[in-house]
Amino acid sequence: MARYILSPSSIFRFTQGYKNSQRLSKCCGCVYLSNINVIHDRPNQRFTVALDCGGAVSSAVLKYTVSHDQQVELISTEVPESHRGKGVAAHLAKAALDFVVEEKLTARISCWYIRKYVDENPHLGYQAYIENK
Repeated sequence: MARYILSPSSIFRFTQGYKNSQRLSKCCGCVYLSNINVIHDRPNQRFTVALDCGGAVSSAVLKYTVSHDQQVELISTEVPESHRGKGVAAHLAKAALDFVVEEKLTARISCWYIRKYVDENPHLGYQAYIENK
């Protein structure tokens, strides 16, 4: 059984003592859980996350293009200011990079955040799919 403790900025979820705690962030008064649903919108060449915060719905977006030689350019990530620093961009970056790997494509990175994500997560093996230009 899980126990929840609320603070002004966070909710903590405890299962079997403090060693198995999970911090659940709050933003704009809403609870922000770690299970984010990323949607791949292939026709519009973007990945999106719908963010609902107290009835105000907004989206975080990662934009990309695919060239005729099947190279993906990861252009930008845009996250509403109220949701920045909560891992939303990381979920978008992971989904886009997983797409590159699954489709056996190469990627060119134009977005500083995606470059940072790849550099900070070498254990995920995305470097092998990145063209350094």
